[in-house]
Amino acid sequence: MGMSVTISAATEADTEQILKLQYLCYQSEAQLYGDYSIEPLRQSLDSVRAELTGGTVLVARLGDEVVASVRGTIDADGTARIDKLIVHPRMQRHGLGGRLLSAVESALGTAGTAKRFELFSGHRSEHNLRLYRKHGYTPVSTKRVDDRLTLVTLAKDVEAGALATSA
Repeated sequence: MGMSVTISAATEADTEQILKLQYLCYQSEAQLYGDYSIEPLRQSLDSVRAELTGGTVLVARLGDEVVASVRGTIDADGTARIDKLIVHPRMQRHGLGGRLLSAVESALGTAGTAKRFELFSGHRSEHNLRLYRKHGYTPVSTKRVDDRLTLVTLAKDVEAGALATSA
């Protein structure tokens, strides 16, 4: 690839790039489910800014360009929720999503209050589900949203996550 991709905490200056990348990345999900009104395509810049201050947001950069991002928060019960793992289409299938997933697990696990990691994906999003299973996540529940979409929630214990990130 030439330049190396670096992963770091997102800053306020990254907000617009994150939102634009999110919009690009969720087009394929919207097409897959026939629904262009999904939340990631409607999210506002102010909402992304709030996520930056209220949780852990990481970005992957290729030079100055944000090419991937992920967000995470830890609930009062110790569940670390990972959300909106996105990778620019031209950067997919190179292991960047897995690197970013491991990085956010490490960041959330370091906080010391997380007991388990949890994330979700649509039932037809096979690439996402495969990535999560490869990283030790197992399905724990499903929720039918409508005729087109069933959300699959996957989880793993933090201990399992710590082992995966040290490998």
